[in-house]
Amino acid sequence: MSKYDTEVDLENAGTSHALIVDLVGHNKTVLDVGCSTGYLARVLREQGCKVSGAEIDPAAAAEAEEYLEKVVVDDLDTMDLVDAFSGETFDAVVFGDVLEHLRDPLPTLRQARKLLSPGGSVIVSVPNVAHGAVRLALLRGKFPYRPLGLLDSTHLRFFTRDGLEDLMREAGLVMVDTRRSVAGIFETELGIEPEDYDPVLVHELEDDLDATTYQFVVRAVRDDGDQAVRDMYERGRARDLEIHQLERAVARATAEAAAATERVAEAERRAAAAEAEVSALTHTLTIRSMRVPRALYSRLRGLR
Repeated sequence: MSKYDTEVDLENAGTSHALIVDLVGHNKTVLDVGCSTGYLARVLREQGCKVSGAEIDPAAAAEAEEYLEKVVVDDLDTMDLVDAFSGETFDAVVFGDVLEHLRDPLPTLRQARKLLSPGGSVIVSVPNVAHGAVRLALLRGKFPYRPLGLLDSTHLRFFTRDGLEDLMREAGLVMVDTRRSVAGIFETELGIEPEDYDPVLVHELEDDLDATTYQFVVRAVRDDGDQAVRDMYERGRARDLEIHQLERAVARATAEAAAATERVAEAERRAAAAEAEVSALTHTLTIRSMRVPRALYSRLRGLR
């Protein structure tokens, strides 16, 4: 079994696979590049899509044949997608966590562009090397490879948002829809711990939108020079940043309100403790003041 074999959980809408399925849509012709065992194709077929695929692992490709119209077994670093799928076009060409495994993904993306039907899209998911966990690990001189995840030991290329935009532009594509799968800075497989870092540093890092971006999931179309398309993408990016800044402001205000509530509660606890001390002291003084008359009275009775 391929280590990348998995189940697509559409109920968990924030995963990269669910986001890809949503971006593809229903009743489309799809080329799943790096199709593995066909786990994504199976779900797409349930949505009325006709799916073909390319896969380097013959065993995984054999499993995928059940769900695909056609599977080509070859190495993306050396094959030509246009030749392999000669005469075919697709509404969507999907690269689900694939580009980071290629020595040079640019030629492959350019080939994918040629395979698009009119109005077709290239849909890509890649891990974000600028995730806060990676940045904090680097501050401690670490770059901890893992079997899977942000720093999968088989990754050859690493992407940030800007790097992915640049790659798409070079391939003659423009990103029109960018989505994110999200993981908290201390919630990844890298295993970094909050107590190892200055809270002020962590707080500043959390203000960066992509510090919690685990994967970018994007839809790109042919860049035909339409400025309106690029403007639409830039407006979307500015909107996402504004939303993130508002969310962070709300989070800060909530934290400040919680801290203020705790300070009030602490002041009330101290006031209650002080009141108890005063009460105890008053009680003690009262008892002491009563002892003098009692002692005097006892003496007078003794003189009788």
